[in-house]
Amino acid sequence: MLRSTCLATALLAAALAAGPPALAQKTVTIVREIDTDRYDPHRSTARSNAEVMYMVGDTLVNLDFDMKTLVPGLAKSWTTSSDGLVYTFKLRDDVTFCSGKKMTAQDVVATYERWQAPETKGLVKWRMGDVDKVVAVDDYTVEYRLKKPFSELLYQMTQYFHTIINIDQVKQLGADYGVKPFDGTGPFCMQSWTPRDETVLLKHANYKWGPSIYKNTTAQVDRIVWKVVPEENTRVTALQSGQADVSQYVPYWALKDLMANKQLSVSKAENYFWTFFIGFKIDRELMTDLRVRKAINLAVDQKAITEAVTFGFAEPASTYLMPSVLDFNGKVDKAIYGESTAEANRLLDEAGWKRGGDGFRYKDGKKLAPVLYGISGFFKEVAEAVQGDLRKVGIDLQVQLFDATVAWGKLATQEFDAFGMSFPYVSAGDALNLYFRSTNTPTPNRMNWKDPETDKLLDEGSTALSADVRAAAYGKVQQKVHDAAVWIPLYHEPLHVVSGSKLKPVRAHGNYGCGLYKGLGIEFK
Repeated sequence: MLRSTCLATALLAAALAAGPPALAQKTVTIVREIDTDRYDPHRSTARSNAEVMYMVGDTLVNLDFDMKTLVPGLAKSWTTSSDGLVYTFKLRDDVTFCSGKKMTAQDVVATYERWQAPETKGLVKWRMGDVDKVVAVDDYTVEYRLKKPFSELLYQMTQYFHTIINIDQVKQLGADYGVKPFDGTGPFCMQSWTPRDETVLLKHANYKWGPSIYKNTTAQVDRIVWKVVPEENTRVTALQSGQADVSQYVPYWALKDLMANKQLSVSKAENYFWTFFIGFKIDRELMTDLRVRKAINLAVDQKAITEAVTFGFAEPASTYLMPSVLDFNGKVDKAIYGESTAEANRLLDEAGWKRGGDGFRYKDGKKLAPVLYGISGFFKEVAEAVQGDLRKVGIDLQVQLFDATVAWGKLATQEFDAFGMSFPYVSAGDALNLYFRSTNTPTPNRMNWKDPETDKLLDEGSTALSADVRAAAYGKVQQKVHDAAVWIPLYHEPLHVVSGSKLKPVRAHGNYGCGLYKGLGIEFK
């Protein structure tokens, strides 16, 4: 084991020693666990896409560290019509893409037209609202016209899906868009991407329009290398030894030691909502029976898993959303969430699944052995713990984990019965619209939850002009999906950013789980 650790450390040191010493002194190395499937704001929901996209691109509106306050981005100001149907954005007139092309209102229009276009196969288009038309009134004024109000539009515009793109590059690269370096307006420019290895960013020399939430509105480092390091031990060693400069991908078992290390600084995001869960594809043969889904929930010990996996840093989940999030329904019935193997066994017996000689359950000659898909890395330990809990009640969970570059494609198929996932959100509406709209199948609504009443309630919430109406609608959706046992909520996790000895402490952000957000808080001592 010692030899293996030493070898991993030596390999990491060699991989991180890129470029001549003069360049290395100006380079910040960020270690992360997994890579993205592509760098395209409209065609990937991966956090590993978002955390780089925020650095190489910009949105019209930005989000403060409190995860509530909106601040100007590419738009220096905006107004909303009284009926909530027209948003008018006044753009900055000093913005350029990394290629040197000047950004104008036409780029904003082209961005949304591309996201909407059927051939793009854009994801989570609900985040745009029900768009009528996006119009360039002049070079630096955009009218964003809706067919119906969207109560969360400005917040959604802080999400990286709304990154303004260079449509000329889209046309030039064709199928290679998202694979070749992205041309954005962010504080950094993408130099290269080597999948499953590293993404290299260079300082955007002309950038001066960073959001006011930062002390610096320009990048303070010349070069950033996002290094994929799947092994937990190696990431920790890299931070401790100074081979890596910053990371939010620190294992819970090492967090106390990292906090005690005077050479390092650790910050925790002030407001952060990120939940781990396992979802069921409810129209698959093994998952159609509500009693089976409830039994699986009752067999899982969230508290024990949270303690074992996160060393008590996370909060065991008995609800799909954090109770402190906007529009949370505190009256949701939690009865089926929390370990009760006796009740789980009773429900499985009632559903006709009887134990065989091997201890597992069978019905009509078929074994209760659902297939779980997930992303390799940190989720492995969670999946194995759930697998162990389910075996106690006779369920033989089959776990199949994939590398991130493959997993997102696999998770868009209909091949599995359950899936492991975690997701960021800042409000109930943000989370519920993402996962429970019928139009979001097969991804990210991987449960195939297609319910007209849910869609109607989500529409009521998203078009509400009153906070009370919005909360009431979203509260009903929360109760409905909880009652249907569509997920196993596992735990709500915190976000910590560890900064190395060469850097000033980096304040953790929480937007879409990207602790470094725009990267403008990264600065040498």
